[in-house]
Amino acid sequence: MKENVLKVSQLKVAYGGIKAVKGIDLEVNRGELVTLIGANGAGKTTTLKAITGTLPSCKTEGEIFYLGKQIRGSQSFQLVSQRLAMVPEGRGVFTRMTIHENLLMGAFTRDDKAGIEADVEKWYGIFPRLKERSAQLAGTLSGGEQQMLAMARALMSHPELLLLDEPSMGLSPIMVEKIFEVIRNVSAEGVTILLVEQNAKLSLQAAHRGYVMESGVITMNGDAKDMLNDPKVQAAYLGEG
Repeated sequence: MKENVLKVSQLKVAYGGIKAVKGIDLEVNRGELVTLIGANGAGKTTTLKAITGTLPSCKTEGEIFYLGKQIRGSQSFQLVSQRLAMVPEGRGVFTRMTIHENLLMGAFTRDDKAGIEADVEKWYGIFPRLKERSAQLAGTLSGGEQQMLAMARALMSHPELLLLDEPSMGLSPIMVEKIFEVIRNVSAEGVTILLVEQNAKLSLQAAHRGYVMESGVITMNGDAKDMLNDPKVQAAYLGEG
């Protein structure tokens, strides 16, 4: 029996009279990389924000279980201490803090000083550009550098579940490939990941399973490799068929 890290049941989110998410079910099992793909405005980011308690005032219904515990309605800061980390769309780095300070903020729930220092060096090794600029304010970095920093900062918390919201958005092709290389490597280390992404081809190539979201509903789910070869997915999201 696979262990659910995240289980979402009949999630509905409405902003006033606008139903952004219309009763979706999805689950992520331990060690999986699951991707949620769909066009802009499909409700993907709203789903992540509902999971993490970062939605503005709106009506939310349904159940969200993280590690077997109901978390719908929880505050985001409570979830960080439970090792649920999110890299938001737009990166969300602390712009007036240095790269090094941002990384240390990622580990603020930890107290293993030697382990924290080792992890900082690990991420400097993976992203040498961050090490070169470690004393630079994060707000002065390029978009790609900020995405590197946001991912490294989230992983400094040793998350049980990592949520990634559009990590490739606005990046150059070479930077997109680097970010996906890191996503694949982190997944290979056993970190459980839910990836929301418009680049359907790269995300399905990296993932174990996938969900397709359209206009607030899940229209398809299954093995990621099977979905890559599905004519409907190819026609709608891969520019093929």
